[in-house]
Amino acid sequence: MTSFLLDIAAAHRAGSVSPAQTTRNCYARIRALSDPGIFISLREEADALAEAETLGAERARGALAGVPVAVKDNIDVAGLPTTAACPAFAYQPETDATVVARLRAAGAIVIGKTNLDQFATGLVGIRTPYPAPRNALRADLIPGGSSAGSAVAVATGIVPLALGTDTAGSGRVPAMLNNIVGLKPSLGLVSARGVVPACRTLDCVSIFALSVDDAWAALTAVAAYDAADIYSRDRTIGRLGSALRGTLGVPRADQRLFFGDARAASDYDEALGRLTRLGYATTEIDMAPFYEAARLLYEGPWVAERYLAAKRVIEKDPRALHPVTRQIIGAGARLRTTDAFDAFYRLEALRRAATEIFLRIDALALPTAPTVYTVEQINADPIQLNSNLGIYTNFANLLDLCSVAVPAALHADGTPFGVSIIAPGGEDALAAAIARHFHADTALPAGAPVLRAALPAN
Repeated sequence: MTSFLLDIAAAHRAGSVSPAQTTRNCYARIRALSDPGIFISLREEADALAEAETLGAERARGALAGVPVAVKDNIDVAGLPTTAACPAFAYQPETDATVVARLRAAGAIVIGKTNLDQFATGLVGIRTPYPAPRNALRADLIPGGSSAGSAVAVATGIVPLALGTDTAGSGRVPAMLNNIVGLKPSLGLVSARGVVPACRTLDCVSIFALSVDDAWAALTAVAAYDAADIYSRDRTIGRLGSALRGTLGVPRADQRLFFGDARAASDYDEALGRLTRLGYATTEIDMAPFYEAARLLYEGPWVAERYLAAKRVIEKDPRALHPVTRQIIGAGARLRTTDAFDAFYRLEALRRAATEIFLRIDALALPTAPTVYTVEQINADPIQLNSNLGIYTNFANLLDLCSVAVPAALHADGTPFGVSIIAPGGEDALAAAIARHFHADTALPAGAPVLRAALPAN
């Protein structure tokens, strides 16, 4: 696979393309796309160009030298407001989130803050008071959430790298729906200081890119222990190796859920066949513990964590919240302490079951999402269809797993399908290596059909 981000950074270091020209291309692309839903706030172009023209010597040699990035608007960027897609919540951060500071130190240039499902609550990308981003492949499809704007910004070629967050699948579902790569690291590997929490005990900063190599380069730039983040962990990132062999767990035939989408089921069968041809063994596992953990995320006490994040707004002016977001988060105020402990005990049992399954396999190979939906379908049934989208993603953080989502199929009508390689926490390099091997073999073009025209000529 072409390494877009790394090629751009290398061109900047070599002087064959200037960071300022790449930055101009970003803003030109934003104007050409004319999609008001991608960004909530943009830096002034003149400010971004001035930064690109005056990169210090150290940043100019960095792994991300002059690379433009977009940041989900629940992650602090000094100089730009943080809204979490709720104007009544907005504040002006004085400092960058740790992850943004580390991107800047590696030479990256922040372009703007991207749209999201309000308070990062949703997998659809249209629960926002702002115009919703357009899906990069088909305008009638949802862009996926909650990190919708970040995924679309990468898929349409505005930036080669964007930050999202992922509590329930928000860094993976929009990757599938826009035909790009979404990397969800192990819990605590990337600092969440300066991130508006959804569920603070489970939140991850995620990475969108056009290839696994690019996502991995960004991860190596931002991963580090942060003493200022109480949920940070001193985890070894490992090294992205070459193609691997191993045993991949897949659902039993009677546990494969596609909600009536026969083409998605066929795409998944084809993906498993591809993995087999690449040398991986597949073995059927019992998905019941994973599905039960997935249900716990929205049916258990973790909804109360979401209430905490929005408490200031929901108690002062509940009408300031999106109606669906208010309905979901409001349920968190009604949970009892005894319910929480019941869920904690059950989760430990599910973690034990998952650990025993991983003793027999190296990783899971699952659909990233079971199907795709149109905006019209989601508007007609916003909660149940959103829940359907998370069946293969909701459990990952509860069970301390890492994941890399990659494209697997893109049909002539613009309908995408993707798979995720999911490994135990701390095995990020393993998940990325398998995903990289699979993605390269698909030979699929990255992002949207219009992407090629957006990339700078290096």
